[in-house]
Amino acid sequence: MSHAKCRPANSEKEAISLEDLKALLGESQSLLLVDVRSKEEVDKGCIPGSIHIPVDSVESALALDPAEFKAKYGVTKPPLDAPDLVFHCHMGKRGKVATDKALEMGFQNARNYAGGYQEWSKKEGK
Repeated sequence: MSHAKCRPANSEKEAISLEDLKALLGESQSLLLVDVRSKEEVDKGCIPGSIHIPVDSVESALALDPAEFKAKYGVTKPPLDAPDLVFHCHMGKRGKVATDKALEMGFQNARNYAGGYQEWSKKEGK
């Protein structure tokens, strides 16, 4: 009886570091990086390659059928087993809320970039 696919609810796997995110941005063809900040925040700057879905829209966005998701966000909707689905906000809290929601919906590899845009802009900034 194998439990290899089971993992604790608050596993370290749910968070991703700046270094890991940079590596994914450079090499993953399947990465979907979702910025869950407000439109006003995103207008001031964003992580290149991210798509914007405000935190209060994450559940409804992930519930869309693939054609509606593609039409609305311009990218392919991630499958439930998408290997690289990462959420982020400014400092980590809303990203965690979005990650938890995605995990509840069955997106088993959803992760939060806890450093958020604040860390990104400080270390990778303009």
